[in-house]
Amino acid sequence: MPSSELCFPQAKATTIKEALVKWEANTGQKVGEAKAVKLYGQIPPIEKMDASLSTLVNCEKLSLSTNCIEKIANLNGLKNLRILSLGRNNIKNLNGLEAVGETLEELWISYNQIEKLKGIHVMKKLKVLYMSNNLVKDWGEFVKLADLPSLADLVFVGNPIEEKYSSEGSWIEEATKRLPKLRKLDGNPVIKQDDEEGEGES
Repeated sequence: MPSSELCFPQAKATTIKEALVKWEANTGQKVGEAKAVKLYGQIPPIEKMDASLSTLVNCEKLSLSTNCIEKIANLNGLKNLRILSLGRNNIKNLNGLEAVGETLEELWISYNQIEKLKGIHVMKKLKVLYMSNNLVKDWGEFVKLADLPSLADLVFVGNPIEEKYSSEGSWIEEATKRLPKLRKLDGNPVIKQDDEEGEGES
């Protein structure tokens, strides 16, 4: 079922607080102590990242995928967050990430509605960005990823810009030219001709 079908107005949305109560009951763990918390695919879905998230003080990996979240919010209390999974939601922009800009290493945000990458530059430690199947369509947005000093692994398939240049056969070349530090693009190692020759000589 396409994710949009999950998001028709229906029963009252599940709140983060309710989802956390359920999660504690299912796992026997305490929210404030847990390092990994999975709140994906709630029924009815979560629509808001509300202030209850601030109780996840030890959380390193948070999964909120397959819900109906429209905005990234309330991450201020998550001082240890390293991996944030928000795939298959209705997120339209990257505002709200500044709260975890100093710690987040992986952002999984495929299958959303993101067209612009404004705000991504705050992610000083981000190494992995999975954002396939979004709406990014021009290089002016794509090059904002060059502001991420640690980015090594990027998945960008299914964005209009990738589809356009892949059909012309120049996607990998054009993308890696703009992001020379990438090691992996769309699951494939980036092979740099010059590097290999240089290494042979040293």
